[in-house]
Amino acid sequence: MPITIYALLTWTIRERAPLIDAAGASFLRTFLPKAAELHAAQVLTVSVVRDHVHLLLLLDGLPDIPKLVQRLKGASARIANRDGVLGTARLRWANGYDLRSVSPRAVPAAQAYLARQALHHPDLGIPDDHAPRDTEGSTA
Repeated sequence: MPITIYALLTWTIRERAPLIDAAGASFLRTFLPKAAELHAAQVLTVSVVRDHVHLLLLLDGLPDIPKLVQRLKGASARIANRDGVLGTARLRWANGYDLRSVSPRAVPAAQAYLARQALHHPDLGIPDDHAPRDTEGSTA
């Protein structure tokens, strides 16, 4: 029997430094879904504020979660720093992450939660680019 798991994944920048700007958020919204695909994970929604990232994931089977998170965090920081996505600032993620399962019935509520992140953290919203996006690139 196939296993499908929905999960909310969250992680922060080291010391919760508010480094992510519109260019960084755009990069993360593009990069993270592609990186997740390499580990049998589909990013349904991405929400980025200045000091942390939320992903709503669809996990097929039982992926290696630590390797998935390592790829998402490690590769995004490496490429962002290599390409100067944040200008002179260095993207350094904090150790750890939070992963919570979401029931299929709660997926719309999780998407609404992600859509409200800029309102929930008004001092951390990203001007002109703070709406979460689904994998099709439209706002959620």
